[in-house]
Amino acid sequence: MSERDFNAKATDQQERVISIDRVTKVVKGGKNMRFRAAVVVGDLKGSVGFGVSKSIEVPKAIRKAIEAAKKSQITVKFFGTTIPHEIEGKYEASRVILKPARKGTGVIAGGAVRSVLELAGIKDVVAKSKGSSSPVNAARATIYALSGLMDQKAIEDLRGVKLSTYNTSERMIFSGDKTYSINIAAAEADAPKGETNVEA
Repeated sequence: MSERDFNAKATDQQERVISIDRVTKVVKGGKNMRFRAAVVVGDLKGSVGFGVSKSIEVPKAIRKAIEAAKKSQITVKFFGTTIPHEIEGKYEASRVILKPARKGTGVIAGGAVRSVLELAGIKDVVAKSKGSSSPVNAARATIYALSGLMDQKAIEDLRGVKLSTYNTSERMIFSGDKTYSINIAAAEADAPKGETNVEA
C-alpha cells in the first residue's frame, strides 16, 4: 500500500502511514493472519515519532500504531532550516546518512526517510539510505539519527568555530597564520568562470 496521510483527529500533529503489511504467525493450531501498520507522527516543529502495531483489522492497526508513535516522540535539534551536522543512524541492516544542506535545497530523500524528515519539520537536508530497503528499518534508523543530533552550542564547542560561518555558503580556509573567508554564492556570481574571489 502506498504511503498516505491518515489524520484521524484535528490536531496540530500529522500522521502518515508508511506501510501496511500482512503478517502471519504460525501457531500450534495453524496460522494467525494479521495486518502490521507503520506510522510516523510529527508536528512539523521538531517533534517526531514512529510506531508499529498489529491487528486483525487495518484501521485498528493504524490507530494503535499512531498511539505508539505519539508515545515515542523525540525532539529534533535544528540549525536554521537544516540539521546542525552530518550524522548516521543504524537499525538492524539499515543505515541512513543525513547531511546538512543550504537553504532552498529541500528534502532530498525518499520513502520512509522522507516522511520522517518532513514531519519533523526539516526543510533542507540530504539523506542517503543504505542496506535494507525495509520502510520500518529505514524509519527507525532515521529516528535514531535525529535523536543523536547535538545542538548548536555543543557543535561550536566541539569544533571551535561558529556555525554561522561554517556552512555551505560561506567557508573558512586556514593557510599558515592567515585565515581566508570565502562567500561561495557571491564568488560564483561575481567571478568569471573558473575563478573565485577570496578576501583575506
